[in-house]
Amino acid sequence: MRLIVMGQQAFGKDVLEKLLAAGTDEVVAVYCEPDREGRPADPIKAAALEHGLPVHQPAHFKDQATLDEMAAYDADLMVMAFVNVFVPEAARDIPKQGSICFHPSLLPLHRGPSAVNWPIIMGATKSGYSWFYPTDGLDEGDVLLQWECPIDPDDTVINLYFKKIYPSAVDSVLEVCDLFRSGNPPHIEQDESQATYERRCTKKHAKIDWNKPVDQVYNLIRGTNPAPGAWTTFKGEELGVFDSAKTAGDGVSGKIVSVTDEGFEVQCIGGRVLVKRVRPAGGDKQMAPDWIAAAGAAAGDVIGD
Repeated sequence: MRLIVMGQQAFGKDVLEKLLAAGTDEVVAVYCEPDREGRPADPIKAAALEHGLPVHQPAHFKDQATLDEMAAYDADLMVMAFVNVFVPEAARDIPKQGSICFHPSLLPLHRGPSAVNWPIIMGATKSGYSWFYPTDGLDEGDVLLQWECPIDPDDTVINLYFKKIYPSAVDSVLEVCDLFRSGNPPHIEQDESQATYERRCTKKHAKIDWNKPVDQVYNLIRGTNPAPGAWTTFKGEELGVFDSAKTAGDGVSGKIVSVTDEGFEVQCIGGRVLVKRVRPAGGDKQMAPDWIAAAGAAAGDVIGD
């Protein structure tokens, strides 16, 4: 088949490289976001140019000239790997078999841009990814295939996405193409009664309330690690919170209850969180014991507003 690959960043690049290495299908063009001033070229653009592939970076797909340019490639399928720009039907339907899009959740659950963060934050025990037929709705099209994995009790975004979802998803693009090549790719309708939508997880969602149940606090920290990063305050200064562990113990919520060689424990409702790595305001990430020494933190200190 003749393929257009549309994507960005490392995932888009690795999907492109997987297709090129397999050599079963011909990649005829690569589409990615426009360059951003002061930033290096997107990895997928750099990879495409290294392989001598034509690269296009339209700001939108409203112009007929842009659509005509895409149509000239006479593609059979457009593979949309990690796409943030809106691609209208007029562009999606140009390839003979249309377009297929990747999303890092088990649709219809967790539609939206932070689909890896929210399942962890909400305490879910499984996640995965979907390849689906994009429509004008947000992640609402029929599903081609899905892959499921557990969310382990101590998984962070790094564990769930980069160690579980990412490698399987890159490999799965070959199965995606095989399904289309078969001539009868599955169309599994999403159950709208089960659909959930979440907004982008940002800094305002990542503020820690130490007066919450320990599971909620711990899930927030691991579900925002590494980005956008959970945070609290200490003596009026912002403090980012990253690597942590859940521990047992009683006490007054919102206080540092112990300082150890690993970091410091903060009391929550029903348990404690051991904070192991932090980022002070204006500084770099560091191990919690180093911050404790510099900040003069001690057992009994109040943390958070």
